[in-house]
Amino acid sequence: MNQTLRIATRKSALALWQANHVRGLLESTYPDLAVELVPMVTRGDVVLDRPLSEIGGKGLFLKELEQALLDGRADLAVHSMKDMPAEDTPGLVLDVALARANPFDAWVCPSGYTPDNLPAGSRVGTSSLRRGCQLAARRPDLEIAPLRGNVGTRLGKLDAGEYDAVILACAGLERLALGERISMELRPPDWLPAVTQGVIGLQCREGDDTVLQYIQPLHDREAGIQSETERALAAVLEGSCQVPLAGYCTVDGDTLALRAMVGSPDGRQVLRAEGTGATSDPARLGRAVADDLLAQGAGDIIAALKASA
Repeated sequence: MNQTLRIATRKSALALWQANHVRGLLESTYPDLAVELVPMVTRGDVVLDRPLSEIGGKGLFLKELEQALLDGRADLAVHSMKDMPAEDTPGLVLDVALARANPFDAWVCPSGYTPDNLPAGSRVGTSSLRRGCQLAARRPDLEIAPLRGNVGTRLGKLDAGEYDAVILACAGLERLALGERISMELRPPDWLPAVTQGVIGLQCREGDDTVLQYIQPLHDREAGIQSETERALAAVLEGSCQVPLAGYCTVDGDTLALRAMVGSPDGRQVLRAEGTGATSDPARLGRAVADDLLAQGAGDIIAALKASA
């Protein structure tokens, strides 16, 4: 007998690409499985006139999807892992990660300038405190302006001349066949991406063995280890859209390396830490690097941001 699996997804082009990608993987793995998409609109898709840090952060893109899982209206939700809070929602599990796409940020500048030679006073669009912090630390003479909306909307505002450059995720541009818009990749060690950027995560109900059995073969071990390390870092540092936090883990055999950063939104304070660990205990490395940042004063930065929120 054929079975049907329902995937909850946001309606943006990128979210639908991700959901259709997962549907294709499932249908090619299980020819008798029917997969349906359940497109939904989240509050984060509706409120576009304010930065995420002001209206509730990452959770705005997933509450409706998670509720659909808990209510039984959907069996699986597909998320950009970087949108997920560090702590799992009670009753739901996020144990399957697809192979990581390009994890780095993209500098998009039609005039060809780089972050280092863009003329002073130029307007750069991003609503990410992490991106704004790193750019302000590097170029305090630039104007960093809010930029919300889906990928197409953001590029449209750039092309209309509202910004001189914008910073987006390489993975999103490449998934939407817009990789040619990337002027340069912003790479470590000078520039760190968001925790778990480039990873697609699959979320389902805790104890739903049928769905877990379907999605487990899609899990990528390396992406899972990277995600566990980086999410452990974020959990200790209360990672959210309110905190300029970056972290990137690499895997080399049985060894992990993690670089991380916490800073103030204006870029005047930037704390960095790094460490190595074993693939057998990824979370331990994430916590250790987080503790290093706390010892440097990251807790004071986070407390000040929470007090001003």
